[in-house]
Amino acid sequence: MHLRIATCRPLPEPDVDEDLLLAALAARGVDVRMAAWRGGDEDWDAPVPTLVRSTWDYIHDLPAFRRWIERAAHAAPLWNPAGILLGNLHKRYLLDLQQRGVPTVPTELVVAGSGQRLEPLLGARGWRDVVIKPAVGAGSFETHRIRSGDLDHGEAVLCRLVAERDVLVQPYLPSVERYGERAMVWIDGEFTHAVRKTPRFAEGVEQVSEAMPLTDAERAVGTAALAPLAGSLVYARVDVAPDEYGQPQIMELELVEPSLFLLQERRALDRLVRAVLRRIESL
Repeated sequence: MHLRIATCRPLPEPDVDEDLLLAALAARGVDVRMAAWRGGDEDWDAPVPTLVRSTWDYIHDLPAFRRWIERAAHAAPLWNPAGILLGNLHKRYLLDLQQRGVPTVPTELVVAGSGQRLEPLLGARGWRDVVIKPAVGAGSFETHRIRSGDLDHGEAVLCRLVAERDVLVQPYLPSVERYGERAMVWIDGEFTHAVRKTPRFAEGVEQVSEAMPLTDAERAVGTAALAPLAGSLVYARVDVAPDEYGQPQIMELELVEPSLFLLQERRALDRLVRAVLRRIESL
């Protein structure tokens, strides 16, 4: 059985899932290797299935990454499937979730080149403390918190970013400081665990807890978010935080290259390996 795991080289930060996953797959008889989606010598036209993991630099060349997805998927199965990956690259999916009635952090999409100013946007929404970030992003890349007393800085940040990319503006949820943002890991049909993450902004360091259980409300929101795609997904991560009433809101729906915090929960690692094995054996 052969498998390649798509990554990027160099990695912008360590991938703690990588060694665990490689060792677990090799122990089950899989001939597995890491393969950079670009810049390496991998033949992406070879008929070898690919599990997408740490392709974290795609945000700097989205057209090339789209072409790679289509090329790799044409040659052999790609997990998650190409259609899901392509639909999750741009965070306009948050607007789609809102339209479906899934509780989601309120989001304004500011289109590249629009010249939108921050002050009238905040006035229309009644927001004072907000987060500005790219609509195509990973990690904390260009993610900024703008408080009400720092509007000039916020205008400058929005102006700079929107000159070249689509941007999201969202209210800052104070609950991320107390309760924390909860990253809920979903593997092959079920949620396995969650972790608590501290707020992370540009060039910041993320702090992650040990594995935690999901509340019933978090599970319900995550299940609703994944419902249309669940039958096709191998993995997913749903990041949520409570609103002012304590109700979980979707902050991110990560279906491309999320960290799955496998170190925190062995059951998630085992479930992911079994899911991959079953798919390889069915080819």
